Amino acid sequence: MRVSVAHMCRYGRLVGCLESELMPDPQISTDQLAALLKKTGDAHHAAYEVTDGTDPEWASWYSGHLQALLGDGLGRPITRSEIVHLLCKAQMEQAADGSEEAWTSYYAKLILSETES
Repeated sequence: MRVSVAHMCRYGRLVGCLESELMPDPQISTDQLAALLKKTGDAHHAAYEVTDGTDPEWASWYSGHLQALLGDGLGRPITRSEIVHLLCKAQMEQAADGSEEAWTSYYAKLILSETES
């Protein structure tokens, strides 16, 4: 059985977003994706506040939240596993580059470049 993201929001299965914030347009921009990453990060920090934000499996948590917010925003389906891979790749590349760019922008650019058709 497939359940829509809108249905999940309405019935409390998806927390931290409003139905109007979901990405229906498959032409998501870098800025829009960066904003979704920030929203996901804020939700993660709130969820893990008790542990001072410590979560060695952070990318796994982010993947579910981000996948729901993205919807078809990338123009194609994306799996949680793919999101985990892209998040970890972005983290490692930004560290290796020594980039001081905001993580949300850096990750958004990498994710969009890696998922282009």
